[in-house]
Amino acid sequence: MSLLYRTILRPAVFLQDSEKAHSRILSILSSISSSRFSLSMLGALYRSPELPVKLFNLDFPNPIGVAAGMDKNGSAVPSWQSIGYGFCEIGGVTFHEQPGNPKPRMFRATKDKALINRMGFNNIGAHALQEKLQFWKDRGLWPDSPVGINLGKSKVTPLEDAPSDYAGSIKILWKDADFFVINVSSPNTPGLRDLQESRNLESIIKRCCEINKECSKEGKSTEKPLLVKIAPELDDGFLEDIVKLVNEYHLSGIVATNTTIDRPETKHSSSQRIFSEVGGLSGAPLKAKSTDMIRKVYKLTNGKIPIVGVGGILTADDAWEKITAGASILQLYTGIVFEGPSIAKNIVKGLNKRLKSEGFESISDAVGINA
Repeated sequence: MSLLYRTILRPAVFLQDSEKAHSRILSILSSISSSRFSLSMLGALYRSPELPVKLFNLDFPNPIGVAAGMDKNGSAVPSWQSIGYGFCEIGGVTFHEQPGNPKPRMFRATKDKALINRMGFNNIGAHALQEKLQFWKDRGLWPDSPVGINLGKSKVTPLEDAPSDYAGSIKILWKDADFFVINVSSPNTPGLRDLQESRNLESIIKRCCEINKECSKEGKSTEKPLLVKIAPELDDGFLEDIVKLVNEYHLSGIVATNTTIDRPETKHSSSQRIFSEVGGLSGAPLKAKSTDMIRKVYKLTNGKIPIVGVGGILTADDAWEKITAGASILQLYTGIVFEGPSIAKNIVKGLNKRLKSEGFESISDAVGINA
């Protein structure tokens, strides 16, 4: 199936504008998600073998998930498990609905297996997302695997009001998420990365923890895991400050990393043109940078804070590299675009083989062995 995608389907998809192709595929998956029969057929083709991971007190069927940005509005939540993923992270969602940045805003550097995007948190807003998620639940189509929600700051909200903006989204979506990710590292919202500074981030984390506690009491349930997503360009001082806050407020983990504003060298003129576009870069050129950050976080925390690894994962070898650097579970985005719907299944199969050849019984046994 991977060969079929790469040789026939991908060239046809890549004839289309990147964002339009993304939207069409999500529309197809949304239609499939509405039918149990279609979901079962999809699962027969693409469902991954079991490779369970226990993390954040949640059961992940396998460690490969869908990264934020792929399904911003929860359009295809029931489909992701059928396509082989052990979890998904929808969003980024903001408290207020917003259109995002002007188009075009997503670009492929095909020969380098990279994407540039400057989407700008385009999404339907927290209230509408809650209604969409309730729609899936009411029809009994909610997946068995964990569903996370990535939270961004509304563009219209001043930086000083960011804590209430993030917390407002949590309050609306609390019952629908298995975990939340506080995203302060997207390069596409003006000033957002300033929120990674300790004094700004602490106020956001504190308020999110407060609303999480309030919602758990109201719902007579345990608090939801809260994670923070960081940029790959963080210097050591900023990173140390963030780790201190994660420890102080007992956050559940760190997502490493978001897209990068750096640009790699390339031999391809077509990629050079794409790399001149403003926005965050993802895909193969991000792989080493994100792995380095995972390794830094793992060493800095002595492996005591779980890491979700993201950035440049296209093969089982890429996944293994991030796990052994310190990541407990992983997420895909650009790899889905370039490798197609079989990627999760292929990676999980490859990880199972790697575990057996290395003499490990579980993914957790391999986490950080090369940190």
